[in-house]
Amino acid sequence: MSGVRTTREAGEIFGPRMTLFADVLSVGLATAVACLPLVTAPAALSTACAVLRGVREDRPATAGRYAGLLRRRLRAGDLAAGTAALAGALLVLADLALARAGLPGAPAFAVLAAAISAFAVVVGLRACGRPESVADWPAAVRAAARDTVGDPGGSALVLLALAAAALCAWALPPLVFLVPGPLAMALTAVGLRETGQRVPGGAVTASPRGTERRFRG
Repeated sequence: MSGVRTTREAGEIFGPRMTLFADVLSVGLATAVACLPLVTAPAALSTACAVLRGVREDRPATAGRYAGLLRRRLRAGDLAAGTAALAGALLVLADLALARAGLPGAPAFAVLAAAISAFAVVVGLRACGRPESVADWPAAVRAAARDTVGDPGGSALVLLALAAAALCAWALPPLVFLVPGPLAMALTAVGLRETGQRVPGGAVTASPRGTERRFRG
């Protein structure tokens, strides 16, 4: 595996980390466009994570490569995963509507529904960040469920990344077309943190057991 430069060479205006940041935003824009049909959202986010993982092997993290990978991978399993995610989101909305209707036990039901929804969201996002999601969604979901339970720190980071993306989109709505990129980067970093591998850009990672590791670019 080749290294990722972290220092600016003579004559360069922007360093490699700034270039990576720009690539993440371009991939985020492509991901947002690919998510517009809704049922393609899991495949779109999974492809973004796959593109960003490739940075560790000096593969380009560009919107063009993203589009090429997405075209090659869209299949019935991806659409089924998107349909399941969309159905789950609609079910959560229906549950919350019932909780607001003032039915007996509504507060407890709302708390339980929120906890189950948060767990499902983390599992779904971590599944998108796993390499298995490119070819086998059931395997990716099973592994993500194990990671969610076995690595609570990583699961908390996923929730924080999602909250940050939502806050940015709420504060400045046009950012909704860019936040999928940083979110995919966060999911990729959490996945590599689980295995203790180097993240794109040579950042510091830690294993779930708390052993800090610094990887040089």
